[in-house]
Amino acid sequence: MRFEVKIEVLPREGIANPEGSTIERTLPALGFETAGDVRVGKIIRLQVEADSADAARAIVEDMCDRFLSNPVIEDAIVEVLTT
Repeated sequence: MRFEVKIEVLPREGIANPEGSTIERTLPALGFETAGDVRVGKIIRLQVEADSADAARAIVEDMCDRFLSNPVIEDAIVEVLTT
């Protein structure tokens, strides 16, 4: 079966996120005083062949650990979108 998967990669808490900090400093100047704790990451969407949604998740989590994210400084949240 083919599964569509969404991966959200974000810097871990406590890791510097200069892009997020720049956005957070700029938003009040644009009239958005209520926004805060801005963190910028990336979203990756892909399709993977697997026997089940659990197998697809395991394959993609391995991809994240080995290539798509840096597990030392980033968290990868994997969501299987279709079954």
